[in-house]
Amino acid sequence: MKQILQNISNGTTTLAEVPCPIAIKDSLLINTSKTLVSAGTERMLIDFGKANFLDKARQQPDKVKMVLGKIKTDGLLPTVDAVRSKLDQPLPLGYCNVGTVLDSGSTSFEVGSRVVSNGNHAEVVRVPKNLCAKVPDNVADETAAFTVLGAIGLQGVRLINPTLGECVVVTGLGLIGLITVQLLRANGCRVLGIDFDSSKCDLARKLGAETVDLSNGEDPIKAAEAFSRGRGVDGVIITASTKSSEPLSQAATMCRQRGRIVLVGVIGQEISRADFFAKELTFQVSCSYGPGRYDTEYEDKGNDYPVGFVRWTEQRNFEAVLDMMASGALDVRPLITHRFSIDDALEAYKCLDDRASLGIVLDYPNDDVEALTSRSVELDAQNPSSPSSATCAFIGAGNYASRVLMPAFKGAGATLNTVVTSAGMSAVHHGKKQGFAKASTDYSDVLSDNNIDTVVIATQHNSHAQQTIDAIRAEKNVFVEKPLALIESEVEQIEQAYLESETKPKVMVGYNRRFAPHVVRMKELMSSVKGPKTFIMTMNAGDIPADHWTQDPSIGGGRIIGEACHYIDLMRHLAGCKITGFNAMCMGDAPGVAIREDKASITLAFEDGSIGTIHYFANGGKDFPKERIEVFANDAVLQLDNFRKLTGFGWKGFSNMKLSRQDKGQNNCSKAFVDSIKQGNISPISFDEIIEVAKVSCQVAEQLRA
Repeated sequence: MKQILQNISNGTTTLAEVPCPIAIKDSLLINTSKTLVSAGTERMLIDFGKANFLDKARQQPDKVKMVLGKIKTDGLLPTVDAVRSKLDQPLPLGYCNVGTVLDSGSTSFEVGSRVVSNGNHAEVVRVPKNLCAKVPDNVADETAAFTVLGAIGLQGVRLINPTLGECVVVTGLGLIGLITVQLLRANGCRVLGIDFDSSKCDLARKLGAETVDLSNGEDPIKAAEAFSRGRGVDGVIITASTKSSEPLSQAATMCRQRGRIVLVGVIGQEISRADFFAKELTFQVSCSYGPGRYDTEYEDKGNDYPVGFVRWTEQRNFEAVLDMMASGALDVRPLITHRFSIDDALEAYKCLDDRASLGIVLDYPNDDVEALTSRSVELDAQNPSSPSSATCAFIGAGNYASRVLMPAFKGAGATLNTVVTSAGMSAVHHGKKQGFAKASTDYSDVLSDNNIDTVVIATQHNSHAQQTIDAIRAEKNVFVEKPLALIESEVEQIEQAYLESETKPKVMVGYNRRFAPHVVRMKELMSSVKGPKTFIMTMNAGDIPADHWTQDPSIGGGRIIGEACHYIDLMRHLAGCKITGFNAMCMGDAPGVAIREDKASITLAFEDGSIGTIHYFANGGKDFPKERIEVFANDAVLQLDNFRKLTGFGWKGFSNMKLSRQDKGQNNCSKAFVDSIKQGNISPISFDEIIEVAKVSCQVAEQLRA
């Protein structure tokens, strides 16, 4: 199927062939009939992509601060690599979609229903159910394509809270501004529209507004005063896009005492206190389509807000816009200036250079559902990998998988056969870049492919256990990025699947730190130590928002299972014997502490009498090293700082080992696994040890949550 993608590194827009996404719970699979190009938003994204690196930084000062912080902790070169990788990502364009439901993961929508959604410009899209709404029979697809933009305007109107007869100014008469004009008129308001474009002002007048044409030198302040009969306008909705703060200053001047200003567009926000103080004005920024936007519980998990408490969610705003279209109160047909087939999408985007363009509608004529829903595409890879006995399929192509694991496996001599992602576009992008032969959205095809002997699992944590079990049952070697599982019963199921397998394929977890050059040297130095050792491992992990997916026990498992397992494994490796006991404590309840388990100390005891403590702290500062490992034995100490410098205190014949850049062992870890397959050797980490560490990690997390 076809999808429009943009590369935010260079601004290139492409019409790509990608595999169809798969249907999942609480989402709809939609066969697109029409989409609308949002001239303002999509022009802004393309302009950002075309900007040079310095201009990009100027536009996103908050991201610059994050980069500077990463340089402090990880060093310059790794940070540069990370930034380049982040920019070199395909961005799906579009968020105004109409189509027919092909597959429904919700009882609220039937297969065959016509729906609107915020789906992208693609022949088939997968959209969460709460971001979809049914289209009334008397609303054409072309009209319904404006629903999402209409909801953006409607949310601005709801926040301004107009009453019958009030005077409201709309600054910026683009698509959203012109829709807002109609919504306000339908609400019984008098409307004054302001824009620099004479043709847009003409259109606004036809839709019932009075206008101020700034291109003719008209004074918006005087016009607003006359429009409001000298009283000041009741409210201003700003739907303009400009770096200037002048629209905000003008809005404050236009308003009466206690007037309301709502920002829907994107402008400079240098607010003068004097402009707002004397009149006691209110200023509010509207969030997209309405309540529920960017709320994972609402959008991704499908949990609706009770209508008695949140009357107008984003989905109910969609429905309200569609109802207005059905009744004739909202007419978007005059806003359409161009129509193109999806095959001519690149020509359509050239129209964005013409500021007079408004509604650009894309048509999707391909009705061959079987072809559209194909879940794999052959790739013309930029740098194809060479055939080998370790023929790999990657399930997941996120930042870590694409930036670290894929190059590491390729460098280790593995054959990169198929890359699988749930959406498809990232599979195509990274597949071509890394040299895969095929991109897919269905990992079951990988399991049945006899040409593939190895599966690399790099998906969200909650899918690791089942995918590992499936791969073992398919007699595939498995490299699963940590964690192996989220709960102990899943670990036991993996253990059982392995015991039942005929070929006993290799199972490896990405515990790369034990393969780091410094750790290899530590292990060598400790080989002569007789008797128990003492370990201290400090992870200055840094804070992650409480609503991040890794913090959700059902999805990410929390940071102890998701990250601290690295240190449980590393200590187990350095001790060289079984864990016989543990104790874990976390920070107590305190105001402002949303997550406690990521501020914890874990003590481990080992079979030979060794003990160690893992300090996993999310409340530290970035000026302190992120990782520090200390080993105490035989009147000597080894100290490893941030996987860059190893120092020996009292170690005969060893003082220090330095690297020019951080090396946490990812390449060595991947090579050890690939070599074990190609050479028929035992797995780099024994299966029993992997199960042991996974069980202890789950038990530690359970104790911290008790």
